[in-house]
Amino acid sequence: MPTVLRSGPYRCAIFPADAREPPHVHVRRDAASAKLWLTPPGVAHNAGFSEIELRRVERLVAAHQALLLGAWHALFQ
Repeated sequence: MPTVLRSGPYRCAIFPADAREPPHVHVRRDAASAKLWLTPPGVAHNAGFSEIELRRVERLVAAHQALLLGAWHALFQ
């Protein structure tokens, strides 16, 4: 699971087994995790983030969308 971005307590990763799914990242902080779609942006799954923190995670992913999409395409193309 390559980590493609670290920001504060958050780690964004792409799972190699996810190649057949639309572009997305997995974001973790301690025991909390979420899966966020990159195109179009949105939350696919949330386990442990509060609504306030999940919005923070969404803003983080949106701010780095180009970098994260580039990492996705580099891994799977």
